[in-house]
Amino acid sequence: MTGRRLMPALAAGLLAAFSAPPSFAQDYPNHAVRIVVPFGAGGPADVAARLIGNVLQESFGQPFVIENRTGAGGLIGTLEAAKSPADGYTLLMMSNTQTANESLLTPAQRKYELMRDLAPIAPVNYSDLVIVVNPQVPVNTLTEFIALAKAQPGKLNYASSGQGTPYHMAGKLFKAMAGVDLVHVPYRNSGEARSGVIGGQVQMMIDAVPAMAPNIAENQVRALATTGKRRSAVLPNVPTAGEAGVTGYEATIWLGLMAPTGTPKPVIDKLNAAVNAMVKRPDIVKLWTEQGAVPMSMSPEEFGKFLRGDIEKWADVVKKFDKS
Repeated sequence: MTGRRLMPALAAGLLAAFSAPPSFAQDYPNHAVRIVVPFGAGGPADVAARLIGNVLQESFGQPFVIENRTGAGGLIGTLEAAKSPADGYTLLMMSNTQTANESLLTPAQRKYELMRDLAPIAPVNYSDLVIVVNPQVPVNTLTEFIALAKAQPGKLNYASSGQGTPYHMAGKLFKAMAGVDLVHVPYRNSGEARSGVIGGQVQMMIDAVPAMAPNIAENQVRALATTGKRRSAVLPNVPTAGEAGVTGYEATIWLGLMAPTGTPKPVIDKLNAAVNAMVKRPDIVKLWTEQGAVPMSMSPEEFGKFLRGDIEKWADVVKKFDKS
């Protein structure tokens, strides 16, 4: 085939790949789908992915298998998903970790670009965070913790599940807005970070309310403040950070689904419809409300706009507060 005839043929092939016929979406899925979770077992993303996997399996009659690919602050699992075939059989459970990493790390460090290599499917939910300390830390309020940190600059530390995670970024923002010098201690996953603050290896952690609430109830940690605009329904007696003295401080963790770029639009739309139906189910809404999570519902296009806005938000935060 001559070069002049080859180019139209290639273009036609690409067009066919990116605009799969309706029968493709009607038949999808016809075998198991994997959801790559780039975070550890037991964290908000893992728990949400398993719930979504169960619901989608009920809806589509095919297994949705959770695959935890942890490490490097979510980079390993995200890259695995980005490099996978764009056929709808690999999905990524992601969070604001991925949008923050677009500014924290160079393309060479990431080896992918979020909005180039992955396609938005749908958001899932968001949760406020809670600032906790080990009970041995001699403070009962956020104001007292800030005073202690200012009296001992560089002596207190805080845990996170890794570079660029919502917990790391919430801590970075807290340090800047409270004017304190805390040492970041990254763990491999949120479960290990949680164990670190419970065991006293680190003094403080900012964690998702649904994940940390049981530990607060068991007095394994002491809650100082939540990070939303309003008090958490799960922790109504805990003040917000704004009420506790850090005016304007707000941080959340949100979760969503993406797929490799090039995944056929009919498949993206089919998954979007299924996820949006799931997050509106009364039993799911009730479950998440009890845990302190709020459902999110958007079209793929709306979610894409949301992601770009979040990337810009964290780029501004990093530019303003990151002195390293």
